[in-house]
Amino acid sequence: MISRSIKKIAIIALFIYLPLSGMAWGMLGHRIVGQIADAYITKHTRNEINEILGNESVAMASNWPDFIKSDPAMSYLSPWHYCDFKGGMSQDQFMIELDKDTAIDAYTKLNFLVKELKNKDLEQDKKAMYLKLIIHIVGDIHQPLHVGRPENRGGNDIKVLWFDAPSNLHSVWDDGLISYQKLSYTEYTAAINYTTKDQRREWQQETLSTWLWQSYQLSEKIYADNLKPDQKLSYRYVYDYIDLLNDRLLKGGVHLAGLLNDIFKDY
Repeated sequence: MISRSIKKIAIIALFIYLPLSGMAWGMLGHRIVGQIADAYITKHTRNEINEILGNESVAMASNWPDFIKSDPAMSYLSPWHYCDFKGGMSQDQFMIELDKDTAIDAYTKLNFLVKELKNKDLEQDKKAMYLKLIIHIVGDIHQPLHVGRPENRGGNDIKVLWFDAPSNLHSVWDDGLISYQKLSYTEYTAAINYTTKDQRREWQQETLSTWLWQSYQLSEKIYADNLKPDQKLSYRYVYDYIDLLNDRLLKGGVHLAGLLNDIFKDY
């Protein structure tokens, strides 16, 4: 017979797990992006990050902005995790929308955070907060449905069955596809983190607006499936999209490394 104390621990663990399973990219996804980035930051950048975060790695710091959302005083951060755009735009139209974007969203706040963190004299507590937010938001905007359509809240309102469990399209992309692989974040990183110097150089020359455009293009591809309400997604969906998802995780990590190297180059 299972002891009462063990039952209590199991119940607590369940309630801890449930709210985390719906986070952007999920805990695993954000840690994968952070772990990939860690492979490509310079020694100087790593030293500066260690000065700010102490023993906390980039991968482990990546989920703080999702954890902190449970604090009502930090609820203002919620719109910082995504950008919404209407469907069917050309690249020129998309860039025009970005140029006039003044909303509180991932684009405007990431630009703000980067500018602030480049200030070496910024208070230490703000450095830690802003660094964790940058790590997280860069991961977020590489999830295609974080650059999705406002009318369905980036796929949150598109109800599906993930295998046989009720879910929504956004959650499938945040967590379902990644968790299905049954790998730890270090194992997952080792499986996909293959790049050349030329690839990294090319990707790290891309701008924030280009990152968003790439995610927008992929979100358009995902929406083009025109899923029916409660449509079942399973093995075929994994087969169709896992390479695309892995590419976004990989580019997210490489982009993040380039951004962090740029932020701390003058420290």
